[in-house]
Parts: sequence; C-alpha cells; structure tokens
Amino acid sequence: MMLTIREATPEDIDLIHGFILALADYERLSHEVRTDKAVLAKHLFGPRPMAEVLIAELDGAAVAFALFFHNFSTFEGRPGIYLEDLFVAPEARGQGVGKALLVRLAQLAVERDCARLEWWVLDWNTPAIEFYTSLGARPMDEWTVNRVDGDALLALASQETKHGG
Repeated sequence: MMLTIREATPEDIDLIHGFILALADYERLSHEVRTDKAVLAKHLFGPRPMAEVLIAELDGAAVAFALFFHNFSTFEGRPGIYLEDLFVAPEARGQGVGKALLVRLAQLAVERDCARLEWWVLDWNTPAIEFYTSLGARPMDEWTVNRVDGDALLALASQETKHGG
C-alpha cells in the first residue's frame, strides 16, 4: 500500500468535517460537536487561518487526519506545535498511518524551529497512550487542564477590570 501525507485544501472541508464527527463518535463526545463546515472553512482556510490539517491517504483514499496549530512557550522562547486531533479510520489502523502523521508533525516542528510537539489524550484511551509512549511521548501528569467556555467564557469576558492610570 502507498501511504502519502498531504496538506489539506479548502476542497477537503467535507472530509475534515467527517473525520471530526468520526473522532467525536469514537471518543464518546458526539454531543460536544458544535462546528459545521462553514465555521471550519473560515478558520482553516479563511484570511487568517487558525489551524492546519494534514490528510493521510492509503492508495489515494483519505483514511486519517491531523489538525494542529502553533502555541508558544515563554520558557523556551520558541513556538511549539499543538496537535488538537488525530484520527485514523478503523479500517486503516495498524498500518502505520498514525505514526506517519506524527512523524510528519515532528518534521514540521523541527523545520519550523519549534521546541516541542504536544497533545492531550483521554485517560481511558489505553491503546493510544501505549502507542504514544512507544514513540517517546511522556505524560505531563503534573499539569491540570483548565477551560473556560460557553456561558462562563461570556461572563468572564463581560467583566470589567480596573486599570491603573
């Protein structure tokens, strides 16, 4: 089988959206998906893209995607790559597709002078955790993820702050 990794184009928006829905189903989070194709297209391919997508193809058929963006480490003084989502279709698992996507992301990180490549993984996803560990990833157990979203985000954003003159 011929495996290729390519950058997504605007014509891939249906494919990307489909991968997101499949990932959400796998992670038991379908109820959390609020995006649609128009919102994705705006933020992935609009005037100011906020993220990038790689598509993996086996013999020309798209079987996986990785959506990522840059973050920044103040301690390193350099950017990093944050992998938001990686999904391999069930029929393509075990064929090196996920590893190929991670290798390409690592290459991009090195090419772009990034200090690191990082991502989250659900704590119940033992196969993924074992796979990532086999590639040299290490869990960052000493950190707690915090999030403000929805109504809490709107409430925080609407608070007035006191500024010194």
